[in-house]
Amino acid sequence: MNLPLFIARRIHSDKGDRRKVSRPAIHIATIGVAIGLAVMIITVSVVLGFKHTIRDKVVGFGSHIQVMNLLSINSSESYPVSVNDSMMKVLSDIEGVRHVQRYALTQGILKTEEEFLGVVFKGVGPEYDNSFIRENLVEGEIPAFSDEKGTQKILISRMIADKMKLKSGDKVYSYFIGNDDVRVRRFTISGIYQTNMTRFDEKICFTDLYTAAKLNGWFPHQYSGAELLVNDFDRLEETEQNVISNIKGTHDEYNNTYSSQNIHDAYPQVFTWLDLLDVNVWIILGLMVCLAGITMTSGLLIIILERTSMIGVLKALGSRNRMIRHTFLWLSAFIIGRGLIIGDIIGIGLVLLQQYTGVITLDPQTYYVCEAPVELNIPIVVALNIATLIISISVLIIPSFFISHIHPAKSMRYE
Repeated sequence: MNLPLFIARRIHSDKGDRRKVSRPAIHIATIGVAIGLAVMIITVSVVLGFKHTIRDKVVGFGSHIQVMNLLSINSSESYPVSVNDSMMKVLSDIEGVRHVQRYALTQGILKTEEEFLGVVFKGVGPEYDNSFIRENLVEGEIPAFSDEKGTQKILISRMIADKMKLKSGDKVYSYFIGNDDVRVRRFTISGIYQTNMTRFDEKICFTDLYTAAKLNGWFPHQYSGAELLVNDFDRLEETEQNVISNIKGTHDEYNNTYSSQNIHDAYPQVFTWLDLLDVNVWIILGLMVCLAGITMTSGLLIIILERTSMIGVLKALGSRNRMIRHTFLWLSAFIIGRGLIIGDIIGIGLVLLQQYTGVITLDPQTYYVCEAPVELNIPIVVALNIATLIISISVLIIPSFFISHIHPAKSMRYE
């Protein structure tokens, strides 16, 4: 039989004397561990949810990897490159690539009787993955994008619609300034989307691939490039290397050079900002672990002082300091374990409440989301539990050596 474990169980389950100091100390220590773990779970869930939500919105506008003309990499202008059927097949067969879609960018001006606004028209074809737009569509419908004829339909953002005082079904004129002329198109507002990402919502309109490419005066199969969606975002760099090995240094039939960039390179400011959130997470995790450690250390010292007489008896009966220390460490493990269970219930419960009800709302102009996003990651929750248990027990090893300074002859007089 494990004697330290047996004694620790008896001490932990002892509810006979409610006036003992150790009972409130145990409650306080349990609450400290529970609060610390709950805050850690909520913090990690919110940061993960926020990072992945913002990342998915950026990817929705720019995909994971873009294959384009080398001249377009460091230029605000969109230079064409050929993306014919053979190139689409080459890109689709690259390991790690899940989906390939063509796109064409052109700049224009939306004009009504009272307002005008410069925007970027993004032309997409029938293979376009519209799941992102569908999730953020707030009015109207998504048109059938074509690469063979112009449908004269566009999708605009809620921000553009409010500025131009437009709604779904309205007609709007668009002006495109070329080298020698100004071309006019009359579009129908097919739908309105809202992502709350200001840098995109204020300028991006979606139209069909045929219209955007023709307005740029490009040759057949010439587009701004191709967008690639990958199977695993965590292996983005590896997949991009596969793309580079297939297209680097190659030229199309118009002698344009293929190049590529991933979403991190396209929007470095956004992802640098998201990476800074990790610093806040580590600070909060450190503070919460300190909270749990301090409350447990205080509780253990109080329990040891109150059990001085019992320690003296155990020593008089021949127990070694090591065995007694193990007894109180087992007792601490019981207290921490109970705190972890309570913390899990509180933390996971609040995360699920927010996930299914969205009770906590945010200002979308500041945070880019209407409600606090959360993402419950079970492996991380398990890791937080294990790390909290190990660190808390490790912190208590030094205070447990206080037992070695208790002398049996003197301790017998304390009761």
